[in-house]
Order: sequence, then C-alpha cells, then structure tokens
Amino acid sequence: MRNALFHVDKGETFTLQAQIREGLVSAVLAGQLSAMESVPSTRAMARQLGVSRNTVVLSYQALVEDGFLLARERSGFYVNPDVLTGLVPSADAAAPTEDKGKIDWQARLRIHPAGQVNIVKPEDWRDHPYLFIYGQIDHTLFPISEWRDCVRQAMGAKGLDQWTADRFNADDPMLIEQIRTRILPRRGIAARDEEILITMGAQNALYLVSSLLVGANTRVAIEDPGYPDARNMFALRTRHVVPIPVDENGLVMDERLAACQLAFITPSHHFPTTATLPLSRRKELLALVSANNLIILEDDYEFEANYVSAPTPALKSLDKEGRVIYIGSLSKSLVPGVRIGFLVAPKPLIDQARALRRLMLRHPPGNNQRAAALFLALGHHDALLGRLHRVYRERWRVMGEALQTHLPFWSRSPTFGGTSYWLEGPPGFDAGELARRALKQGIVIEAGDFFFAGRNPPRNYFRLGFSAIATDRIAEGVRKLAEIVRSLPSSSTQAAE
Repeated sequence: MRNALFHVDKGETFTLQAQIREGLVSAVLAGQLSAMESVPSTRAMARQLGVSRNTVVLSYQALVEDGFLLARERSGFYVNPDVLTGLVPSADAAAPTEDKGKIDWQARLRIHPAGQVNIVKPEDWRDHPYLFIYGQIDHTLFPISEWRDCVRQAMGAKGLDQWTADRFNADDPMLIEQIRTRILPRRGIAARDEEILITMGAQNALYLVSSLLVGANTRVAIEDPGYPDARNMFALRTRHVVPIPVDENGLVMDERLAACQLAFITPSHHFPTTATLPLSRRKELLALVSANNLIILEDDYEFEANYVSAPTPALKSLDKEGRVIYIGSLSKSLVPGVRIGFLVAPKPLIDQARALRRLMLRHPPGNNQRAAALFLALGHHDALLGRLHRVYRERWRVMGEALQTHLPFWSRSPTFGGTSYWLEGPPGFDAGELARRALKQGIVIEAGDFFFAGRNPPRNYFRLGFSAIATDRIAEGVRKLAEIVRSLPSSSTQAAE
C-alpha cells in the first residue's frame, strides 16, 4: 500500500469523513489503487491521518455501500474491481498536445467576450479584513437552519417528483406562485403565471432578452455609468450601443434616447451611483417610449434594501402598454450562489424566452427552485428581509458618518438605500491605484472606471459596498482608506484632515 495517498484538513468545510471518502475515490479512479488491492486498515488509516478510528470506519462502510470497496471478514477492505470496469487506463490516456499553433482560435471565434472590460474582484476577497466589496453577502446574516430545512423538505419523498424529472421548459409552479403573490406585489406589479419565467439570476434574463431583441442594427440605450455586463452583452450583438448620461435623478431624457429601439435602465437604484429615478421622470420616460416605440428593460435589483425613503413603484407597475420588461433577482436578498432570478413580460415574449432558455439550459435546477419556493412560502424570506433591513440601515448610517469624517465631499447619501456608496475623487485622482494599494492593506474596494462606456473613462470614481463587511469594521476601514488616499500624489485636494 502506498504511503500518504492523501491527507485531510481539519479546517476544511467538508467533514473528515467526506475528505477520506473523496481521497480514496480519487485514488481508485486515478489508478493509484488497483483492482482488489487492499487499503490501509481502519486503525492504520486513522493513525496516518490523525483522526479517530470511528471516522475511518464510517467512511469505509459508506464506500462499501456505494460499491467502491469490498469488505472481507478478518481480512480488511479491498478495491472493488467492478468500479474500474470501463475506465481507460491512465497510461493509455492521450497526453495533452504541446503544439498550440495548428488552430488559430482567434480567427475561428465569431465573438471575443474575454476581451471585454469588466468588473474584477480578487479571488481571495474573503481573506481580507475590510470587505467593501459589492454584491456579496455577510453569511452570518443568512438563516442557514431555515434554508437547510427547506432543502430537506424539497429533497423529501413528497418533493422528489417536483425536481428529479426533466421539466424541459417548465418552471416549478410553486415558485412562480410565490413570485407572483409575494415578490411582485411589493413592487406594485400584477402578472399572470404565463408572464413569468424563472432564470439563472438576472444575468441569464438579460442574456435571453438581448438575444431575442437585439440585432446588428438595433440601437440600444444604456446608462453611463452603468452595468458593464449589460453593456457587454449588447455590444456582442450590435455596434449601436448608445451611452446616455446619468445625473442625480438617474437617466437623462434626451433625443439620443428617443432614437433607440431598446433601453436598459436601473430606475429604482441606479447602478452604480445609487440615484433613484423620481416618479415624475418615470412618467416622462414612459411617455417618451410610447411616442417613439421603444422597449424598456428594467433591472429592479436590490429593491428590498430601501430604508431611506418611501418606496417608488417599479416602472413596470406604471406601464399600461406592455413596453416594460421587468428583471428581478433573489441574489441580493437570498444568496448570490443560488442563482434564482425571474423575467416578467407579455406572454409572447415569455414564450420565446422560454423556448430559447430550453436550448441553453432547459430550466434552472429544480431542487433550487423548490427550496426557494418553500423559503418564500414559509415566511423565511420576509423574516430575512426584515433582518437585512435593520442591519443594512445601520451599516449605511455608520458608513455615511465615516465618509463624512474621513472623506468629506467625496460622496452623497443614497436616496434609495441599497448596500453601497458611490464616491468621486478630485480631478486627476486614480481610483485604480487606490484599489491596488488598499488591497495590500486588506481593504477591498472597486474602482469605478469599469462602469463607464468609452475608451477613456474617468478614473476618479470608486464604489464602497457594505453588505459583506461587519458593522464594527466599517469606520476603521474607511479611516485606513482615507490614509491611503492622502498618500496618493493626486489626492491632496479635499482629502480628510
């Protein structure tokens, strides 16, 4: 028996039993252990890995039940030869080619999305103490027990038929009902079941709509600054992406907007400046799109995080002509990794989007859909919203005070709420350099140049999120950030005293 086939990490999120199982399975499938070869005794394995013998016994027994090992009384455990049936021997596997010059992939590719400018987040962001990163959650706020209970119910015998079968292009009817009766009424939206499509997050909804409505000659209006992923999706399909400026009240109405066929906007909480489109401008926008035959794609992200003012109805709720396509997501109120979003639009568009989604991925995972439906139905989502509202409001206040103290005049309080502040440095300030220096001191921020269209975006903007950082770290993190700001050569103006 080979020594040190694998080791276990007691700090890992996986249990020791799971790590032992994974190590042995990998050794078998990789050919490190051959058919009918004995594995270490439970006592020897426990001593080698520094774990209890019971842990190893339970791991071995599970592998016997799954057919990876054979147990022989008074003899030990052996690799089941049936597991290796049909596997290609590792020695016969084709070696990876070293000659990469035979195929010119750049010439073969019809589009080149990897070359687009986009938001970049450090992979190890969780390891830093001051997480002013946007779009991530503080896992301590999430009701893991309640979610686990919903997953357990979804996995139960009564729920198996709801997610184990291939639904082709259908969604979980329970989740559709919960979105229609629990989520949409919060935004003043009334919709029928056939007008709702479940997506793999808002991103998937955006891609579906852009695929269906944007052609080579389609003029698409986007906010500038705005959401880079939406801008990039449209840019893959048309050269006529029209940046429209944003002021303190959101999207500006002008003749450039009137000349477009489709407009993507974030009216309730502009991305990334946090400006809110007032009701008067919403009505003006709807009148403009009606007169010029436009379609509006409304991304109503983070609508739950309104703790500053009375909620403004979604643009979709004011639409009387079916010109507004509504995109929603549970990523900000649930967890981003579950990837549950939804699209609300007239039935003819939903039918086409459903057919296109089937070609892409058929439907989002049924087990996640049912677990999310149960989470909504049992009131856990409403309770979570209340908890997030209280915590985020306090973090919003603490960050506002810290910015006023250490970086005065660099930001204004969001009129909507949300989970971030948008900051503007003096002319000549380089937020990208600030982000690089801050990261070396454990402070994660986002430079703002990614959000602007054009080849020479302004570099004096950046964003500070507070959804992932503990409240008691915000003030200290802002103070440290201000010290770095003062150390930059172009930051002597208006920096903290």
